[in-house]
Amino acid sequence: NKYTNPDNDHRGSWASIDLSGLATTTQRPNLHYSIIDPKTGISYPPNPNRGWSKSKENVLKMIDEGRVLFPKSPTGRPREKKFVKDLQSTVTGFSTCLDSKTVGYTTNGTRELTELIRGKYFDFPKPSNLVKSILSQTTDHNDIILDFFAGSATTAHAVMQLNAEDEGKRKFIMVQLPEECNEKSEAFKAGYKTIAEISKERIRRAGKKIKKENATTTNLDIGFRVLKVDSSNMVDVHYTPDAIEQNLLDRLTNNIKGDRTSEDLLFQVLLDWGVDLTLPISKETIADRELFFVDGNALAACFEKNGKISEDFCKELAKREPLRVVFRDSGFKDDSVKINVEQIFKLMSPHTEVKTI
Repeated sequence: NKYTNPDNDHRGSWASIDLSGLATTTQRPNLHYSIIDPKTGISYPPNPNRGWSKSKENVLKMIDEGRVLFPKSPTGRPREKKFVKDLQSTVTGFSTCLDSKTVGYTTNGTRELTELIRGKYFDFPKPSNLVKSILSQTTDHNDIILDFFAGSATTAHAVMQLNAEDEGKRKFIMVQLPEECNEKSEAFKAGYKTIAEISKERIRRAGKKIKKENATTTNLDIGFRVLKVDSSNMVDVHYTPDAIEQNLLDRLTNNIKGDRTSEDLLFQVLLDWGVDLTLPISKETIADRELFFVDGNALAACFEKNGKISEDFCKELAKREPLRVVFRDSGFKDDSVKINVEQIFKLMSPHTEVKTI
């Protein structure tokens, strides 16, 4: 019904269609150019935030074919003359079975993210209400939601919001490659070097906003951990027969890479033992030695080095009766301490499992 033929065009009925696009200069530089009316010579520049929907070559061809409608006013915008005969279908379908008033559109997602992180740093984010609506239909209160392509972390935002509304305990796992932001982009200029950095910042700000808006909701968890895939903490050992020295074993007593932190070693242990990576972790000091306690007393880890692990220290730790305990292999005061550690725990905390790395 929108297609008519007021100028008796021999090609049939047509409608005036917007020629503007959706990409900025950085995103699609080839879609940012001026369209010139060949009859008047008036030049129409693109909207810097949108550009045109077609390339310059295509538009020039459309002008030759009389398929570009130029405005009467120099401040207007050129539009496309779209013919019914060029339509792939004359049937109008529906775009979604979800209520658009509830789930919103991409424009809502853009506005939501822009207001949250104070800048337009991500292209075409989904509205969190859309993801929240899907999650409310497909998940239970204690489910884990995995998003392999986190992007701006809309899924994490939606999970936290839904938990706030129905007091759920859902968890999210966001996976995002550290894809670099274009150096000319607004995101890069604002300090975001990678897409993953935008993801993390969105989760932080969304969590704070949801917490503030639901101040009366108890036990609302907005915390998250950031983990990065990396190589092993252990030194790779590759030797040819002629490279072996008599003191080889002496040099390999510490087989951990020098740049690895205690936190790196802790998460390796959690992975090795199959311990949930989301469990609470606390850091304590016993006899001037730094320890990590995971989920209360489920795991105790001490990665002190240079002979700081003594029998007296182990006895103090055994009094806590942790379910599991792990030490750095090179941290024992001497070989006798290392040998006696298991006996100490067998006597004082027989249920404790002892491991060294």
